[in-house]
Amino acid sequence: MPSHLFADRPAQPPEPGSVDALISQTRRLRGDVDAVRRDTVVDDDDAQGRWQRALCDLAVHHLDDLREHLGQLKEGLPPAPEAAVFPQAAPEAAPEAQTRVGSAEWNLLTDEVSWSDELFQIFGRSPEAGALPLDELGSTLFSEDQPLLTAWVTACLVDGKPIDGEFRIVRADGRVRTLHMRGEPVLDSDGCAASMWAVLRDVSELRRSQRAVRESRDSLQRQREIAQTEHRLAVELQEAVLPPWRGSLRFPHSDAGSLDVAAHYLPSATSALIGGDWYDALELPDGSSMLTVGDLTGHGVTATSGMAMMLGALRGMAMAGIAPGPLMGWLNQLLETSVQPALGSAVCCSYDPARRVLTWAQAGHPAPLLFRRGSGRALAPPEGILLGATSGASYGQAEERLEVGDLLVLHTDGLTPRSIEFSRADGTERLLALAPRLSVARSAQDCVRLVVEEFGEVEREDDACVLVARVGG
Repeated sequence: MPSHLFADRPAQPPEPGSVDALISQTRRLRGDVDAVRRDTVVDDDDAQGRWQRALCDLAVHHLDDLREHLGQLKEGLPPAPEAAVFPQAAPEAAPEAQTRVGSAEWNLLTDEVSWSDELFQIFGRSPEAGALPLDELGSTLFSEDQPLLTAWVTACLVDGKPIDGEFRIVRADGRVRTLHMRGEPVLDSDGCAASMWAVLRDVSELRRSQRAVRESRDSLQRQREIAQTEHRLAVELQEAVLPPWRGSLRFPHSDAGSLDVAAHYLPSATSALIGGDWYDALELPDGSSMLTVGDLTGHGVTATSGMAMMLGALRGMAMAGIAPGPLMGWLNQLLETSVQPALGSAVCCSYDPARRVLTWAQAGHPAPLLFRRGSGRALAPPEGILLGATSGASYGQAEERLEVGDLLVLHTDGLTPRSIEFSRADGTERLLALAPRLSVARSAQDCVRLVVEEFGEVEREDDACVLVARVGG
């Protein structure tokens, strides 16, 4: 329906062939998007999947609207000359029979009202009942939307402002629909409004899809924020349980063979996988030092609380003079008889600075790495991991004589990625390859920093601990 308001700018109708091409492209694109929508698996607990499915639904509604608009445009054009030679395939029916676009004109001089058949369908009104005059159109609207429509119509007819907005109607069958209205005044020769024409589009499904996208996006954002908060709290809890010292810790301070010790905790990217790994270093009453790293089975708060109990027990037994092998046996028995998580793996070392001898035991754990004069190797594991099967049985022990400048690296399994590409052996090789750089590092803390740079992936699949001890003169 032309508007005299823009009579000085004649419209150039599109070619029928180009509209047919657009309809075909839209139909193909709609099929592709629908295929993606069908392939999107949605779980009730998967906010990401719900958001993706809502976006697909929204795209489908947009494409259905576009195809219907192009079809109506085609109906108003003369047939293409080549249509008989190259017939176009009939467009697929939209998934909903509801017509989405209708038009209307209200003549202010004759009070004549003209509605298209599509607009009667949109309003759920029979043509026999007649079209609604402007002053009765508001009766179909929600009460809170009626003043809005009145203001739009007044501004259009008095000030010549175009209408571009949405309102909600209640059809005769009780269904609520959301309509988008675009209208303009048609001016007479004196510049006064003679009539008003409008195109009304049913955007109910479109707005419903947009709401679903917003709600699913907000739900996804809330889940991400909750996950970030849980991750931060889990890391803070884990770090609160670990020994309070940070950076290097030197002990004993004056005796020959002192150790420069530093450690670092690398949290998992997922809060649910935080809580089982530990490190510890302790100066003992006889002048020796205890070094240990390990992890418990399970994760989360239960594992973290179990780790706090385990560290207390481990320190108490070490302070009582229990050697690493028996200590590991008693520690394993303690965890097995408690309600806390079981011992997953651990390595416990005792260093005698007077003899410069390291005594150590392990339970299913990577062996300590020894770096000396620019090269490195894994220490040979003790023979017989477990001696005996009775309560209090001790794990096997091994000894290694150290030299001034030697560097020990203890780490948990989670330090290296657990995937097909990387095995424990690969992780050990990556650590040993750092030997030239570790040999020139100025302190244990610098060595830890090098290890973290090599293995501190942002998206870690598990939490991990690393402890470095350098033998001083």
